[in-house]
Amino acid sequence: MLRSVFRLSRLCVRLPRCPLSHGPSLRPPVSHQSPGLYCVTRGYSSQDPNRVVVVGLPNPVIWFRTRIYFFLIRVYLDRDFSVEEFTDGAKQAFSFVSRLLSQCKFDALENLVASDMLKELKEKCSLLSDNYKKALAAESDEIMYSFPGDVAIHYDDNGRKFVRILMRFCYLSYADIPINELEGTKVFQVLVGNENVKGSKRLLTANYEFLREFTKGVKPDWIITRIEHSKLLE
Repeated sequence: MLRSVFRLSRLCVRLPRCPLSHGPSLRPPVSHQSPGLYCVTRGYSSQDPNRVVVVGLPNPVIWFRTRIYFFLIRVYLDRDFSVEEFTDGAKQAFSFVSRLLSQCKFDALENLVASDMLKELKEKCSLLSDNYKKALAAESDEIMYSFPGDVAIHYDDNGRKFVRILMRFCYLSYADIPINELEGTKVFQVLVGNENVKGSKRLLTANYEFLREFTKGVKPDWIITRIEHSKLLE
């Protein structure tokens, strides 16, 4: 599985960042109201019918635990590790991989996703309707927020060191899917004009787990070992 290499840094270079001239509308502001509380507002004006408000409250115990693990990674495994850089790279990776997945381009995912996970994805995607496949794709400017849901550090019998980081994403999609069919929407407050109007956006969630070996002398490469999209890939 570890032969399938996922390089966040290389992927970030491959995917161009949004130019600053486009303004903040392409990257909605996130304000941390309290530890673990994420509030995102998107819209060009208060009268905009497509104005979106998202409020999420992750488990504060998990939020605090991830901060401890990030501290341990920097102290004992990699002093150059940056939570901000990893989160930004994971966000770009999520958008890139999810779009390939929605197009069923599994060959292009072979060096990005663990082989056992890729085999499972092929089977699940073959059963999806076109609308559900479309819902898998997350455009970078439609990702409302991203944050680490869990972090784990472990060693194998040979003393090799590994870190797993589970990233949670919330994104908007134009896919025509009844909102009550998807899990996770009850956690958020969403205002997208009239939900009954065809073409209105749906708020979807996804979990992507990243694995990296931190053994001395091993290249700092990440691989995706877990992919979940609401109820789309059950």
